[in-house]
Amino acid sequence: MATCLRLRSAWLRTSVAPIRGYARGPAGLSSALLRTDGFVGGLWVSAATTFPVHDPASGAELGLVADCGVPEARAAVRAAYEAFCSWRGVSAKERSSLLRKWYDLMIQNKDDLAKIITAESGKPLKEAQGEILYSANFLEWFSEEARRVYGDIISTPTKERRALVLKQPLGVAAVITPWNFPSAMITRKVGAALAAGCTVVVKPAEDTPFSALALAELANQAGIPPGVYNVIPCSQKKAKEVGEALCTDPLVSKISFTGSTATGKVLLHHAANSVKRVSMELGGHAPFIVFDSANVDQAVAGAMASKFRNSGQTCVCSNRFLVQSGIHDSFVKKFAEAIKTNLHVGNGFEERTTQGPLINAKAVEKVEKHVHDAISKGATVVTGGKRHHVGKNFFEPTLLSNVTRDMLCSQEETFGWSSMAPSAVDMMSLMTTSVSFIPMTGYFYSQDPAQIWRVAERLEVGMVGVNEGLISSVECPFGGVKQSGLGREGSKYGIDEYLELKYVCFGGL
Repeated sequence: MATCLRLRSAWLRTSVAPIRGYARGPAGLSSALLRTDGFVGGLWVSAATTFPVHDPASGAELGLVADCGVPEARAAVRAAYEAFCSWRGVSAKERSSLLRKWYDLMIQNKDDLAKIITAESGKPLKEAQGEILYSANFLEWFSEEARRVYGDIISTPTKERRALVLKQPLGVAAVITPWNFPSAMITRKVGAALAAGCTVVVKPAEDTPFSALALAELANQAGIPPGVYNVIPCSQKKAKEVGEALCTDPLVSKISFTGSTATGKVLLHHAANSVKRVSMELGGHAPFIVFDSANVDQAVAGAMASKFRNSGQTCVCSNRFLVQSGIHDSFVKKFAEAIKTNLHVGNGFEERTTQGPLINAKAVEKVEKHVHDAISKGATVVTGGKRHHVGKNFFEPTLLSNVTRDMLCSQEETFGWSSMAPSAVDMMSLMTTSVSFIPMTGYFYSQDPAQIWRVAERLEVGMVGVNEGLISSVECPFGGVKQSGLGREGSKYGIDEYLELKYVCFGGL
């Protein structure tokens, strides 16, 4: 838990840049929300250089954003630290009210916020609109949870003593977020942190900084005090050094990260030197198991929802389809038909589109690599299997069969449109094959009550979807186990990640 000292923020006073405050952006995007500078201490601040942000669907440049480095990161931490000294003393009711105002502004601007997500991530507009509602709901949820942070009274063995347990905010939280949910991954962390009494420094993904900056504009309008919410966008070139600066700064008490397992391990190493509290939502390699007892039509519908949400680019997307022998052929046939019939690839702003682009060329190359590797080792392409003619960042929704455990798509998170169904396997092989070192989520379909209980308890994952392909909810804890993460976000448990327990013993009574 941080101890407050008064710091001078001379850098902030000399770095205000009102000249380049907004991006023009493409037609249809809100100029009032499309900010390009960092947001530190309640001020819009520039950096020495900028970096471009592109629409992954068309390749068009959306704008040039301040490329913040280590000096800006340290200044943001100090602004957050100074703000924490007063924010921690703000009543829970007032923090609740401010978060609620922020939520109200998100709802009022939901259409404009959704368009920003589609422009910078390629996500289909309907999905982007859904994300904004999901994102705003975290602010609403934690505005309510802010008033429910309770301590405890413990009975002691001696009548002269009384024991109390207090819950107090940790301090400054550094929040590092991904591009696939550029709004929701921020509010899920920041809502909990602010409700607890912490302040934050957000480093958004270089592909999608506009959503984080738009949230800063609305936070400012909502009356969130200066320094409580700070945003330091940076390019991929500076991401490593900025991440290290945030994780090693002695004024930072908490690190919350969503991203790859490999990057999470690096940040954990940096945070270990000063023994910081950490939350990690890392990679996933989710199995989707279909037992013989399953309703095939329900399983196919769940597979479509689970696998192809955000074009397969989520940590909870099904990555491996494990189908019991008695139902295998029927499932594969119906799954392939659903893919061909229901999925439409295109620009996210087009009404018919259900599958937008992958985020960048590197993501397309990974999907292509997984598909080619599987084919070379004996897999069969049921549908798709190649790049889509719409554009360079598009790939056909793909289903492979005859997939084996030695293939890359069985061993790594694909994070794209490629899906696979193995050759028909028995029940024991299903459970053995489902084991993973990055077990964020697992899904299975069965109509056998006893089997449902056994499998739900046995799956070594953080979250289980039973006869359900969409499981995320603000009311429920989100997170993985093993190498897929530490801690939980959302739900009544999410706020605990930003609180410290303090035992107080009163004697001489």
